[in-house]
Amino acid sequence: MFFVSTAPLSGDGHVNVSPKGGKYFGVLDRKTFWYHELTGSGNETISHIYEPGNNRVTIMLNAYEGPPRIMRLFGRGRVLEKDTPAFNDFVKEHQVECIPGTRSIIIVDVHQVGTSCGFSVPYYDFKDYRPILNDFFKKKAEREAAGHASDSMPRYVDSPHSLVLQYGAEQFFKVLGIEECVVHGRLTRHQHRPIDHESRADQTAEEDDRTVCPNALRLPQRRLRC
Repeated sequence: MFFVSTAPLSGDGHVNVSPKGGKYFGVLDRKTFWYHELTGSGNETISHIYEPGNNRVTIMLNAYEGPPRIMRLFGRGRVLEKDTPAFNDFVKEHQVECIPGTRSIIIVDVHQVGTSCGFSVPYYDFKDYRPILNDFFKKKAEREAAGHASDSMPRYVDSPHSLVLQYGAEQFFKVLGIEECVVHGRLTRHQHRPIDHESRADQTAEEDDRTVCPNALRLPQRRLRC
């Protein structure tokens, strides 16, 4: 498990920190780290990377057994969106195993590495990978292949970040009929609808894809995650 941190350039925006688990990351060389960006409830990492003049990314890894150690990778991020030529070439060249929930691959060009003691980091025993997200999207893909259009995998509008830059966030989302969206750490309208975690505690991922992706923005025949 490791953590990814990004932030918008504006001081008014918030810093985003995301935990990442599973086998979906790797090191290409001494200065290049990559990981799978999996479909989930938000997409702020990519939003911050696409922000002009930004793309700062910090990766943090902890040792939960053995000698105490914390390591941080400071770098600049690049996004390889799924099914683009760059994504397909990377997957083929490095024999990356993708899953139905794969949204993109994030490449971090590391310019500095820092280590520190992890004396206060607790010991943890690894039990197993959590399969909920993988199982959910596997079943969703199977239902789509069986002809259930309502279970189609998320589709994305072409290059939404470039359209936002060209027309402005408010106008872009107004045209699409979207009433709220997070752009570079800011809500364009209204407030986030709070998620009732207690009522969702007993739900399974099969019940509704909003359980896994509560902030997915739904459009006719397509969806946009921002």
